Amino acid sequence: MTQKLEGKIALITGSGRGIGRAIALKLASEGARIVVNDLDAEPAAETVQAIREAGGEAVACVGSVTATDFADRLIGTAVNEYKGLDIIVNNAGYTWDNVVQKMTDEQWYAMLDCHLTAPFRILRAAQPVIRALSKAELEKGQRVVRKVVNISSIAGLFGNAGQINYSAAKAGIVGMTQTLAKEWGRMNVTVNCIAYGLIKTRLTGNAADNTTANIDGREIKVGVNPDLMAMMERSIPLGRGGTPDEAAGAVYLMCIPESDYVSGQTLMCSGGLTGI
Repeated sequence: MTQKLEGKIALITGSGRGIGRAIALKLASEGARIVVNDLDAEPAAETVQAIREAGGEAVACVGSVTATDFADRLIGTAVNEYKGLDIIVNNAGYTWDNVVQKMTDEQWYAMLDCHLTAPFRILRAAQPVIRALSKAELEKGQRVVRKVVNISSIAGLFGNAGQINYSAAKAGIVGMTQTLAKEWGRMNVTVNCIAYGLIKTRLTGNAADNTTANIDGREIKVGVNPDLMAMMERSIPLGRGGTPDEAAGAVYLMCIPESDYVSGQTLMCSGGLTGI
């Protein structure tokens, strides 16, 4: 049986760990060649190795998505290694919470830089490559559909107390998705958005463990209070948080040929939760 993404070239930011890793493994299992990205070389290399051991193809582009040269490096990696570009998944992200009166400018801009400016730069850098590929295909009478999947959150759709920075950035990516769907439709590119609810990763572990993540030189505390986590899960119609593999499945739906006429949409992957 032919793999649904056979020969496609997919770029996935933040794919060394968590949801991004699951997305990378899922798309690779369907034949896509993957450009893996992570802040750190080790998790990126581990994901690349896992894909190769499963019989797939992958390379790494290590670094922060917020670096001013990152977008060109990421797109360049795909073009130099695989001579093309078919799927972009803007997944990299984290949270840095506070109530509005205590939130610093640094916290505010950190979320906008990661969740909104970085995807914008990546898509801007990708446009000339996609335009050239689309033009060449049109001249040959070929029709190739490319895919952009941006990652949002139900916090971006409904807001969430203590996350004005994250919610604003994730709301912005929805607007970016809808705009780019209109701009890039003529190049046979679909642009869609996945809004996640509670997905269980290292960022949603037990806050009592005092776990931190080093992001762009900042030690950011990660985790959720267990009582709050239990309350959140009770509010989800399916009664539990999602897994990274389930989160990856929603992205996969927007990458396969069956969704070639779906564009400008936001799909909630939230276990039925429709608000916060």
